[in-house]
Amino acid sequence: MNRNIIVTGGLGFIGSNLIDLLIKKKYFIINLDKVTYSSNFYNVKNYKKNYKFIKTDIGNKSKILKILKKYKPRYIFNLAAETHVDRSIDGPENFINSNIVSLFKFLECLKTFYKTNKSFKLIHISTDEVYGDVLHGRTSENHPYKPSSPYAASKASSDHLVYSYYRTYKLPFIITNCSNNYGPKQHPEKLIPKLIYNILHNLPLPIYGNGKNSREWLHVMDHCSALYQVAIKGKLGEFYNIGSGINFSNLKIVNSLLEIAKKYIHISKNTKIKFIKDRPGHDIRYALNSNKIKNEIKWIPKIKIQNGLEETFKWYLDNKEYFKTIKKNYITKRLGNG
Repeated sequence: MNRNIIVTGGLGFIGSNLIDLLIKKKYFIINLDKVTYSSNFYNVKNYKKNYKFIKTDIGNKSKILKILKKYKPRYIFNLAAETHVDRSIDGPENFINSNIVSLFKFLECLKTFYKTNKSFKLIHISTDEVYGDVLHGRTSENHPYKPSSPYAASKASSDHLVYSYYRTYKLPFIITNCSNNYGPKQHPEKLIPKLIYNILHNLPLPIYGNGKNSREWLHVMDHCSALYQVAIKGKLGEFYNIGSGINFSNLKIVNSLLEIAKKYIHISKNTKIKFIKDRPGHDIRYALNSNKIKNEIKWIPKIKIQNGLEETFKWYLDNKEYFKTIKKNYITKRLGNG
């Protein structure tokens, strides 16, 4: 069986952790990444065998067609995307170009590739943010999309575009929507690694609004396990929610991290919660119903959030050089203005 897998956006957080899993399963990985501010070669520094990195935008049609023809991948995991909500508020154009326009060009390449290669699958990875605020209950896969930010809108558009190519051209695509991921190798513009960085560097801990915004937290390796199972067992043209079922408020996250940090380091008096102006359009709560993937594919998350948070804190504590690979203003400042 062909053991080649393409991972787009593989220098990023979820992509590099997915590559970890796939290499351990003896696949040959072709990592396509255009190398933006959030790409980090530190994330893939240990890959020597069964791994090939190619710098490219997925919208570079001539290059993508050559790569598809050469490697004839069995699976393609699409994680190439701009992902930070704050950045999308200040500069939505990059999100439209990366998450919609480049994706369209990539799908056109896959349409051409499919004419002579019928045995591949594309797993398109998306987000729970496409559903918008979920004040009560949990959203299943048939819940209407109601994105609040330019980022969420661009991902909603990408999901619709991918599904349209399945329906219209019968291309072998599957779409997943995950809840908030956390774990090793996450860029510190995101909440949990930013808080850990600030704890380690004796800085205040910024929290939007009143800290009551609630997210469903999923360890990245649970997510990667689900993505692999979807690739193997998922039905073409289907959507699968991937979540932990566990919601924590932002305030509970920061307090949990402070309790964990006390086990390992001295906490500075400067390291206190600092409530800051809320960002525009900030959704109050996300929550997924993941029964479909549990029932059909028999996937369940295994990592309890307290254990996952402690493991994540220890990874950043043991890999302080990771922060040195990132421009300091990307870590210490919120890039948005809201």
